[in-house]
Formats: sequence, C-alpha cells, structure tokens
Amino acid sequence: MEEESAWVEAGATLGELYYSIANVSNVHAFPAGSCPTVGVGGHFSGGGFGTIFRKYGLAADQVIDAWMVDANGRILNRTSMGEDLFWAIRGGGGSSFGVITAWKVKLVQVPKTVTIFDVPKTLDKDNAVATTNLFLKWQTIADKVPEELFLHSVMSVTNSSYGGKTVQISFSGLYLGTAEKLLPLMQNKFPELGLHYVNFTEMSWIQSVLYFAGYSINDPLELLLLRNQTFQSFKAKSDYVTKVIPKEGLEGLWNILLEENKPFLILTPYGGRMSEISGTETPFPHRNGSIYGIQYLVYWDSNEETETHVDWMRRVYEYMRPYVSKGPRAAYLNYRDLDLGINRDNTTYEEAKSWGLKYFKFNFERLARIKAQVDPANFFKNQQTIPPFTF
Repeated sequence: MEEESAWVEAGATLGELYYSIANVSNVHAFPAGSCPTVGVGGHFSGGGFGTIFRKYGLAADQVIDAWMVDANGRILNRTSMGEDLFWAIRGGGGSSFGVITAWKVKLVQVPKTVTIFDVPKTLDKDNAVATTNLFLKWQTIADKVPEELFLHSVMSVTNSSYGGKTVQISFSGLYLGTAEKLLPLMQNKFPELGLHYVNFTEMSWIQSVLYFAGYSINDPLELLLLRNQTFQSFKAKSDYVTKVIPKEGLEGLWNILLEENKPFLILTPYGGRMSEISGTETPFPHRNGSIYGIQYLVYWDSNEETETHVDWMRRVYEYMRPYVSKGPRAAYLNYRDLDLGINRDNTTYEEAKSWGLKYFKFNFERLARIKAQVDPANFFKNQQTIPPFTF
C-alpha cells in the first residue's frame, strides 16, 4: 500500500480494506460503507457511501484507476479503457460493462480522534410529542451541520414501557474531531437533544468502523476480516427525501412500522461535500438537493412468512410516495430493487427507463450510450444491467 492510495482486489471486502489501511496508518481512512462483509467490487461501482461521506464524498469519488476485462476479453486500465468507460464504472454498476478485477483508491486523511454518540428516543405516550419534535428538527439540520459531523437516525420498533410495541428513533453521530469540539457544536445546532460529555465516546477512526459494524471498539481488528453470512431473510428498498416530511406524514409512517416486528428505516443525511460535487461527475446522481436518503429494511426468519413481509414493504413504500423525490422517484443502485423493473432478453433502452431513471436520473442515457460502444451485443447482462442505447 502506498502512503495515500491503495490497490484493492474487487473480491475483497470492505472490512479487509479497512484492516489493511489501519495496519499502515492511524490517520488515513476510506469513505465507504459500514458493513464489513460487503464486497468492494459492487460497492465502489454503485457509488458507495458511509459515515464520512459528508466530508469526503463517495467511495466512487475516490477511485483513481481500475483494472477490468471487457466483452472482447481485453484487460484494461484507466488509460486503455478511456475516460467514458472509467466514468461509467464509478457509480453506474460495473457489471453492465465488464468484469472489474481491481480498484486503485485514494485514501483520505482523518484526525487521530473521532467522537461518536447514540441517543435512543421512543414514541411512548409520555415521550411522543418530544420525540416527534426531535425528528422534525433533525430533518431541518442534518444535511446542514458541518461536514465533519455525520448525524443520522434509525427508526425501529421496540417494546413499550406500557406494554405492547412502540417506535424508537435513535439519533447517532460520528464527528471527525474531539468531544470538546463536538459539544458546543451540538448545543448550538441541536440543543433539543440535550447532549453532554457523558454521551460521547472518543476513539480512533478504525474503532468507529468496529462500532458501526456492531462490534465493541475494544474488539480485535481481525473481526473485520471475518466473512460471516446471515441466513435471515430480508427485503430492502430506498428513497431520497428532498422536502421535510410533515408531522402528519410521519405519524402515518409510524403506524405502519408498528405492524411489523423487525422493521428498520435508516436515514442518512446528505449535504456537506455531497452537495458540492456535480450530479454528473459520476453516474451517481443523488447529490445536491437530497436532504437524506432512506433505506427500508424488514427481516424475517421463516420462508413461509416471505409474502407477508414483502407485501408490508411494498405498502410502506407506496405510503411514502407523496413525501419523497419525484420525476423520477429516485433509488440507490446498491440497494437493488427488482420491484422497479426487470430486463427481458431483448429489453430496450426505452423500456429500461422504468428502473434506470430511478437509479441514474439524467445520467442514464449517457450510460446506455457507453454500453453501446463497449458491449453492443449486451454480453454482460442481468435483470438490471444497462442495455445498449438504440434509437
């Protein structure tokens, strides 16, 4: 590994990349996702965001070279593939264009100390108004706080202190700096959350990777090398919010959440560096104008329950239609959702717009034109690969 850049095999996991960085430097990092078992190949080629992307942009924004095999069996790097194809594979989905074998990424510099916090609040009857107001405030500030602060929230369902179930909203943060600097920032931007030093834990960046992966910050880094598999079934969807969701919309959403046992809405604030990068810089178009992204998740254990939970997911997604982006209703490529549309053997560019515009918006036509140049016979195809552009 070089001091400020690294080659990583496309078959590696994010955890393996993070582990290799930590073994070389305690002031370098990489802005990618928080799930260590995710493969870097698909993650980078779909965009790839994580807890420090408001400061540094996407994983794809830090890719500076790549090796790939095209439909003709040629082995290409950035120079030989050309800038159009290099543009396409950094957010347009590499599987549409070839087999990517390795990426060269630029590392970013982080402070030796970062700070995290996590404050759960419930919607129990004695807390409902206060928690609702906290979330309404979060919507207005999360994308506007300094880019060093990642202030996200997670909605889930938990046991109520009054019996039954209630919605829980966790307000979590990662700050690229010390608790001493974070406290006045939070007291100024989000005093309603009532944070004090006791709420903060200082650590290194690599320890924050352990934390957001669900480990203890004192666990050995070798845990990041594990490729554990989960056998729990799940369904996911995604959305982008461009206007604050009003109180009545939120209350309806929370009623729907209470119908499920293991629902999660992960709300990721944008702004910061993401608002400064053009939506055409890479195929990933969800930049300026996005307040936050939503990942909807529901888990279940038995195959017999699949239809029930998938139906619930589709209902909550339909409920959210008035409150999210429009023209098109946007989605994130790395949360592949076949409900948006599926290719047939001879799907045309026009037909593929049903899902392509949601993932790529105004970049979809350029991606299809590049596909026509590098893979006109559509050798690389699956249910949602980009078809060649044809008139």
